[in-house]
Amino acid sequence: MDNPPEEPNNSALTTTEKTPSEADPTAHLLFFGTPFHPHIITRTSGLYLYTSTSLKIMDWTSGQMSCLIGHGHPEIVDTIREHALNLDHLYSGMLSPPVIALAEKLTEVLREGFGQGFGQGLGEEGLERCMFLSTGGESNECAIRLAKMWTGRWEIVGLGGSWHGMTMGACGAQYAAGRRGYGPVMPGMHMLPCPDRYRSIFRHVDGSYDWETELDYGWAQIDKASCGSLAAVIMEPILSSGGMITIPPGYMQAMKDHCRKRGMLLIVDEAQTALGRCGDLFAIQHEGVVPDILTLSKTLGNGLPLSAVITSNKIAQAAEEKGFLFYTTHANDPLPAAVGLKVLNIVLRDDLPARSRRLGQRLHAGLRLLQSRYGCIGDVRGRGLMAGVEIVSDRVTKAAALDVGKRLSARMMDLGLSASISARTAFSGCIRIAPPLVMSDEELEKGLSIMEEALRTTEGSMPLP
Repeated sequence: MDNPPEEPNNSALTTTEKTPSEADPTAHLLFFGTPFHPHIITRTSGLYLYTSTSLKIMDWTSGQMSCLIGHGHPEIVDTIREHALNLDHLYSGMLSPPVIALAEKLTEVLREGFGQGFGQGLGEEGLERCMFLSTGGESNECAIRLAKMWTGRWEIVGLGGSWHGMTMGACGAQYAAGRRGYGPVMPGMHMLPCPDRYRSIFRHVDGSYDWETELDYGWAQIDKASCGSLAAVIMEPILSSGGMITIPPGYMQAMKDHCRKRGMLLIVDEAQTALGRCGDLFAIQHEGVVPDILTLSKTLGNGLPLSAVITSNKIAQAAEEKGFLFYTTHANDPLPAAVGLKVLNIVLRDDLPARSRRLGQRLHAGLRLLQSRYGCIGDVRGRGLMAGVEIVSDRVTKAAALDVGKRLSARMMDLGLSASISARTAFSGCIRIAPPLVMSDEELEKGLSIMEEALRTTEGSMPLP
């Protein structure tokens, strides 16, 4: 996996022989919230994207933060081919071996990850029941409905800067974007402050981040606003769309304690952090916290539409008895489940969480070195192979420099590196980095070199003496 992929065989690109109209390739496409990229991608392989103009671009966002083990992984290709031929899609109530096996494997590694006592004592019920869906938004919608059914309540709490999907319940609980222009969101949605170490106004006397006071203050406000029907909190271990905001140590446990105090469930959304991305198989292992409901997506399918909802036997049984309904066309489809099982087995077999930790240390060290050389880098954060580089115009005031961030991202792309800029938050812009875990040491150094060249040649980067 350390060797760069071979150059593409253009003679095999039967689906792209006809180049889209260069006059306006978007003429028949509906805008969905983000500008279309100027490059037309005709092929992907390993860590790389290839354009219609013969550019080779290193993909440091893993597609949409999804291709955990790279594009076109041969074992994934074989799995897709086999199941497209023999076992692709079934009536939703029908069971198939890939669905059964994936559920068994996920629950097994969760039990192993938390060790003895998982699912026993201290109110911990474990994570023993799975449902497979298509997208992260769909899995979060399901989790919210499950929490409402279990508790008999309907108020949901999210974090400022969060992103959970575009369905009504999931979008109502997110605060990074998507709330304006559509009328009322789902009723009963509340927001806690974003746990942003870099920008929070909650500080100890020595200037360090006082997240405990911030969290307690947020809950005090929610208690006043609540109608007395608090059902669940939904949160990410790292708020990617909010700017790669990494929750501080102890935060998730404190959140669970607040939930228990109010009779609420804790939902953790690991769309981007799961399966080794942050150095642990699951980010909840890093925090040592078992949520009531865990949702997975993106990384589980390595780019295919696959998500999961995992909860305890107790919650699953009670929901069934109450008539829980989340019936969709592609629930528990065999083909994507087979891919998810293959992804999970590859991650375990090749010990990719350890690889993420090792390469992540080098990545973050390289980014901090760039921070020491360029004044526009206000903060570097993240964990493992998931990093954020916040771009500012002034390190003292922390004033955002969104235009500089966009120019840097565009310049990196021109130089052969794709790293996305998150500029939807009201106060900041962050370059988000999440390369495939199969990246080689040489590719890591190459990517950092491209970033430095982009900083050197982009106006507003503020080189330091």
